[in-house]
Amino acid sequence: MPKKTLSRRKFLKLSALSLGALAFRPLEKLHQTQHPRLVRVSGVGNIKSVSIHKEPNEDSVILYQRAKDDLINVYDEIESKYGPEYNPIWYRVWGGYVHRKWLAEVKHVLNPLTDTIHEEGQLGEITVPYTRALLYSSRNGWDPVYRLYYQTLHWIRDIITGPDNRPWYQLEDQLNKVKYAIPAEHMRVMDDSEFDPISPDVPPGEKRIEISISRQLLTAYEGDQIVLQTKVSTGSLTPLQKTPTGKFVIDPKHPSKHMGNGQVTSDIYAYELVGVPWNCFFDWEGGIATHGTYWHNNYGTPMSRGCVNMRIHEAKWLYLWTTPHGGPHDRVVNGYGTSVTVI
Repeated sequence: MPKKTLSRRKFLKLSALSLGALAFRPLEKLHQTQHPRLVRVSGVGNIKSVSIHKEPNEDSVILYQRAKDDLINVYDEIESKYGPEYNPIWYRVWGGYVHRKWLAEVKHVLNPLTDTIHEEGQLGEITVPYTRALLYSSRNGWDPVYRLYYQTLHWIRDIITGPDNRPWYQLEDQLNKVKYAIPAEHMRVMDDSEFDPISPDVPPGEKRIEISISRQLLTAYEGDQIVLQTKVSTGSLTPLQKTPTGKFVIDPKHPSKHMGNGQVTSDIYAYELVGVPWNCFFDWEGGIATHGTYWHNNYGTPMSRGCVNMRIHEAKWLYLWTTPHGGPHDRVVNGYGTSVTVI
């Protein structure tokens, strides 16, 4: 496959800049990245904060608020007798308790620079809680645009020198094709082997998916054997946001998708879900897919605008297990795929 390859001189120069920045990073910040449990206040649209309660109970006294994208240390996880029944997990944090509905578990991992980018583009995964993408223009210089969040996927197009004179990856937006950049150390370049299909020897006709709206449950079968069963979040129960019922097939698949209005913005409350990972569309005309979800942790109850929200690692498994199979540089994979029944 054709590749973009940095010259040895340029690669060594950019790598030295990257390593030098790590060497002079304050010890306090390095220590913070090693905390065993860290969550980000997530949410979508008008969700702007979460409440910290005195007890793990929604009726308990609210002690304070944490704003969207704040990072919170988690000291313990408990199953509250006060529920909610479908998701009774609360986190003990500084001073109180917070329900996990709008909290996304994150890590802070810095990555080495790659020296090769495929001509078709190469997928990368964000490995920090979030990073601010910058858009360059000759008129304005570097302007902030989207925040890109942990475990989202984006297409790398080039390696450039950023505004801090360090190596940055130039990314191409999947929806509007705008090119913006982020620090290279904030992204893990995915290995081709990560796209190897799961159970490729099982006949495609033996694989099927059932999604129960009443149980908020997705089940994957090989013949009569269950190979995955997990709680999901389907569409909200309003007429325009319901997940459609019936029989479907997966076609197409996108490893990365920009969902939302498609506007270029720095507004973190805008309806722009950039880099949604592991999308298996089963109603293309309606825009309905299974996909990984980074903006809530509330599986077991309807939450979406029609799609089937999944935990990211489970959505990845489903993407690799279902047909049609795609390669590491396929932005879209078409074909008559795995059957999906929604009841």
